[in-house]
Amino acid sequence: MVSAPTQHPEIIRTERGLTIAGTRITLYDVMDYVTAQYPSKFIRSLFNLTNEQINAALTYIEENRAEVEAEYKLVLKEAEELQRYYEDKNRDLISRLAAQQVKPVEEAVRAKLQAAKAKFEVLDFGQKIANHQK
Repeated sequence: MVSAPTQHPEIIRTERGLTIAGTRITLYDVMDYVTAQYPSKFIRSLFNLTNEQINAALTYIEENRAEVEAEYKLVLKEAEELQRYYEDKNRDLISRLAAQQVKPVEEAVRAKLQAAKAKFEVLDFGQKIANHQK
């Protein structure tokens, strides 16, 4: 692991990219919410960060905006390519699973999964807004 510039030891470069030291949270995770103009207090509580950690992340993003945004676009592009790869690779399996009949016993389980999915989509809302604005 190589640290990011020494003026920001709270931000390090890992195999995942620019990361808040001591966490698995990347600046790209934070970027989704910054771009969607969420308040820093909300972002801090969402990721369970300290005031120092969120301030370091926001300061780094502000001071290196062009670099972070360029790298962020690459991360999004790689994620889309990876998603397409796995969708193509598993197209037959996905089709077979979609065509299967749902058993009545599985309906309750499926309903619970759909409710949980809806809950997590709320967290993904900031990312969708950010991607839509591009």
